[in-house]
Amino acid sequence: MGMAALGALAALACGQGNTGRPNQDTLPGSFGYDARFLNQYHPDAITLEDEAGKAKLIVLPAYQGRVMTSTATGDTGTSFGWINHALIASGTFTPHMNAFGGEERFWLGPEGGQFSIYFPPGADFSFEHWQVPAYIDTIPFKLVRKDKGSASFEKDMQLTNQSGTSFQLTVHRTVTLLPRDQVLSHLSSTAEDIEAVGFETDNQITNTGSNTWEKQSGMLSIWILSMLRASPSTTILIPWKGGAHGSGPTLTDDYFGKVPSDRLRVTDAHIFMAADGNHRGKIGIPPGRALPRAASYDSASGVLTIAQFTLPTGARDYVNSQWKQQDDPFRGDAVNAYNDGPIDGKQMGKFYELESSSPAAALAPGQTLVHKHRTLHVKGPKASIDRIARQLLGVGLEAIHL
Repeated sequence: MGMAALGALAALACGQGNTGRPNQDTLPGSFGYDARFLNQYHPDAITLEDEAGKAKLIVLPAYQGRVMTSTATGDTGTSFGWINHALIASGTFTPHMNAFGGEERFWLGPEGGQFSIYFPPGADFSFEHWQVPAYIDTIPFKLVRKDKGSASFEKDMQLTNQSGTSFQLTVHRTVTLLPRDQVLSHLSSTAEDIEAVGFETDNQITNTGSNTWEKQSGMLSIWILSMLRASPSTTILIPWKGGAHGSGPTLTDDYFGKVPSDRLRVTDAHIFMAADGNHRGKIGIPPGRALPRAASYDSASGVLTIAQFTLPTGARDYVNSQWKQQDDPFRGDAVNAYNDGPIDGKQMGKFYELESSSPAAALAPGQTLVHKHRTLHVKGPKASIDRIARQLLGVGLEAIHL
């Protein structure tokens, strides 16, 4: 990072009130700090907020309509998204992928296999050849509508998969900040003593080409990923249909080497995974065992995060993103979780991800596939949060640990 960027970051952190102490909304980790930072480097950043000015989020057109972060308690409140301040301040792009961060971003699958759009035609599945398509990495989306509570974007794309099949498509994405009454409804709660923020994205892909997308030549899928700030006290929790409760393939826990047993605990009803940003690991749950929700809980801050998403009944064809030539390219995951960690002494950042995917898009020309993903953060008296966890996740807070 250059000296100018370092100076800008320092200035963001040094705002003070009359007391001579830093204002709470200028401290790193606060929403106000991140809002100032993002507006400095992206003047077109969009802030959505509720009538009370407490629930807020920031969306960037430059990063494909990405939700960068949110808060439940205004500018002085916790900023929930993980943001790569150094990369954004540098003003430069990096090879393979630009890990700008962001609490919820739009991607497309599959990542690996003979129908991957992250490897050029004929390339082997090595990191040297892996490249996130520019359309979902560095090319901005067009803002087509905005009001106080929502923003809509679109982008025309042309992509080619590893087998040489070309796709023409248009992406439509709408980000909506949910009113408090809707947030409480989605939390199955009437509690007045909790602080909460919730937002939903409506993501659509339309086949604008002349050929039908089919298994023989490959299909795309919508892939939504949430980068959240990791901590030693945070645990990922994913309800699922384990054992005899589900059908088909079971949990995949070896995407980047097998997740160690002290970082992953699996029962027939729940999966628990460390979200501390200390060890790189990823898990995947196939549609026959997935449920339309995932979560995490930070026992130190008391914040419960819940993701809810589209999971069509009976859909079984999901793209396979493993980095290899695949025997069955459509036996992939509906739900994933990822924890970042150091590799060869380097690390993207202290974050973890909750991820959802649509089924493979078997679209004829002109047809559209829709995938919705909702993020809810809630904090308050432990008894109130515990009731929400039991109602939505089937487990109390004391049980959310490794």
